[in-house]
Amino acid sequence: MNNNNKKVVLIVDDEAHVVRVLRLMLEREGFAVLCANDGNEALDVMAARRPDVMVSDIQMAGMDGRTLCRTTRERYPDEDFLILVMTSMTAASERGWVQELNNVEFLEKPVSPRQLAARLSQHFSAAGA
Repeated sequence: MNNNNKKVVLIVDDEAHVVRVLRLMLEREGFAVLCANDGNEALDVMAARRPDVMVSDIQMAGMDGRTLCRTTRERYPDEDFLILVMTSMTAASERGWVQELNNVEFLEKPVSPRQLAARLSQHFSAAGA
């Protein structure tokens, strides 16, 4: 698979070890991986190259994941790529905001790299990619 055919996954998390583990696994699975430490950095990355999927933590210093998701959908209204939000918050009140946004799903923390790779494979198979 050459680089042009690889699906691009943007990982946004302020915990370096989480980013490293997910990046290594996804690269091994054949994805091109972009990384950002917070929402502001993620928006900078997306200005240069839009991902096929964004995987973001919610609780981060700087711009949090909730604001990042909303800003992404406002800034790129015609680009409805999948956004997976990593969270350990189970309260319905912490999750309701997602219903306002298209194509956003939760991933339970701790996120298993295998589980993430399987979810991405499922997504791209369903998308016919």
